[in-house]
Amino acid sequence: MSTESSCPNCGFRFNCICHAQPTLHSRGHFILLTHDKEFGKATNTGQLMARSLSGCQQIRWSRTEPPQALLDLLADDTLQPWLLFPADDQHPAVSFQAATDKKPLFILLDATWQEARKMVRKSPWLACLPRLSLQPEQLSGYALRRNQQPGHLCTCETGIALLTLLDEPHQAAALQHYFDAFLHIFHAEQSGHKR
Repeated sequence: MSTESSCPNCGFRFNCICHAQPTLHSRGHFILLTHDKEFGKATNTGQLMARSLSGCQQIRWSRTEPPQALLDLLADDTLQPWLLFPADDQHPAVSFQAATDKKPLFILLDATWQEARKMVRKSPWLACLPRLSLQPEQLSGYALRRNQQPGHLCTCETGIALLTLLDEPHQAAALQHYFDAFLHIFHAEQSGHKR
């Protein structure tokens, strides 16, 4: 690959990671409800899921207009939606139970934690969804942004945890490998040299 242009798939210029990109399938459907500020951000890990997981769809969040594509999915009675977000007094956490007759629809807020809180607060159409709170067994390995809080996972780590929850360990391991490759070369890529 030429050092003058970025890879059209992974976007990296000096350290293409396409060799590590898996092709994954899951019985779950994943929606990345993405904040405007995340598009084009080099540190965004949702893009790893969107590129590798066939059942993953990225939808732009809007404060003023709920995305019709997501509203249509929420109205589909063959899907069981879950909002991945910490519980609170008004919205207690619900234990995940895979319905045999419905496909799980996981809605991940693809944003910083500060932005994600605002997205939930300013999107009343998300309020009726059952909240699924993950209890990670290990600390996040993501350290590319400031103000990371203990116990919080980045978008891709959340996807890995959900694949594990769905008892899809091979898909979870492949996505973890891709995420690790991304983290391994990120700083070299940003500083403009090959690793």
